[in-house]
Amino acid sequence: MLLLIGSFLLLMVIGAPVAVAMAAASLLYLGIYDVAPDIIAAQRMIAGVESFPLIAVPFFILAGNLMNIAGVTGRIYHFALSLVGWMKGGLAQVNIIGSVVFSGMSGTALADAAGIGTIEIKAMKDHGYPVEAAVGVTAASATLGPIFPPSLPFVIYGMMANASIGALFMAGIIPGVVMTSLMMLTVWIFARRYGWGSDTPFDGRELLGAFLEVVIVMCFPLSVWLLIQAGLSVNVAVFLALGALIALDWYFDWHAVMALMAPVLLIGGMTMGWFTPTEAAVAAVLWSLFLGLVRYRTMTFRTLAKASFDTIETTASVLFIVTAASIFAWLLTVSQAAQLFSDFMFSLTDNWWTFLIVVNILLLIVGAFLDTIAAISILVPILMPVAARYGIDPVHLGLILTLNLMIGLLTPPVGMVLFVLSRIAKMSVERTALAILPWMIPLFVALLLITFIPAITLWLPTQLGLIR
Repeated sequence: MLLLIGSFLLLMVIGAPVAVAMAAASLLYLGIYDVAPDIIAAQRMIAGVESFPLIAVPFFILAGNLMNIAGVTGRIYHFALSLVGWMKGGLAQVNIIGSVVFSGMSGTALADAAGIGTIEIKAMKDHGYPVEAAVGVTAASATLGPIFPPSLPFVIYGMMANASIGALFMAGIIPGVVMTSLMMLTVWIFARRYGWGSDTPFDGRELLGAFLEVVIVMCFPLSVWLLIQAGLSVNVAVFLALGALIALDWYFDWHAVMALMAPVLLIGGMTMGWFTPTEAAVAAVLWSLFLGLVRYRTMTFRTLAKASFDTIETTASVLFIVTAASIFAWLLTVSQAAQLFSDFMFSLTDNWWTFLIVVNILLLIVGAFLDTIAAISILVPILMPVAARYGIDPVHLGLILTLNLMIGLLTPPVGMVLFVLSRIAKMSVERTALAILPWMIPLFVALLLITFIPAITLWLPTQLGLIR
């Protein structure tokens, strides 16, 4: 075990990519100890990506890329501006609400930061906000992407932990609301302290229009239910309701109704059993194509090709990490790492609170050095058996693990969101990290609440019958 982990860390220190480091450490271990034939190792690596849930990975990545080029981000921004732009610290509040809406389509923090975050940072700078404030609130709100459904990390975690991806998606809704509320409270406090005013005058018509768009979207499931009660089949009811909504949107040209429909269709479809979480990823892509090519007509074949190639590149890197991590995690199991960690934890304490404190500290450290997908692939086989001995639900552990790793994306030395925002804002990495630091407070408060009040995570999927 020391050879396996030690060689992996050494390769990471000298600058090897994380996937290469895991694969090389695994091959070195196999070469020295000969614990399995080479063909078994190859089969393990192939089996790591030969999984139905993993089909969702390229589709969620593609959906996020398509939303960024379909003109949806600008409409979401305008909607959020109408809804909360009149508050103190208006554009900072807009930043958070915009990320909430966009998270229902992209599923990744990077897509949020690089997509709508680009618009939000420029707008805040143009309205006189310090660039540090713009970067900080954008970084904090980007973490909402993988918490609200759909979520790419939840797909990887569900596959590794053999947990229900649908339950994980539903479990992220209330924690996402908690995080949003804490961030908006933080903006209000900073606005009072630094004298941030509203960025748009209060306009009752604009606010009413934004609320009306939300009501229209919420009426969609109600109209489907009424049509079903009238004797129509589910498929016909959905088709008629969606067709009527699209026709009305075409006539009135609402700013964000079609964008807001993306999370409603995905979450509603999974809840009603119309499609699995994996199939929801395909539905997200089809909806993105409809918006970009048909409804808004902002997508060209050139931008579509670029989004496709970007998706191929990102998917290849993700699946390479999963492939290398699968053999690495298997060797960790063979070397009894999970059992040793379990015995060590139980020698320290039999209290689940203490265990979760240790896990949070471990994850925060790991998240600062490892890519999210790699960290999930490595840590889940070790943490799952121990969590089971403490009686911790796998869905609850998944939320804790994901939020910790999202915080890791904001911290040096390898925080990807940190580097993306540094490039967007044209700031040094050191200055960007300092700008993000105060906005860690609401994230850590949310982490504590989610960790030690399991009902925040488990209540909704339990009510929906997804977990017992």
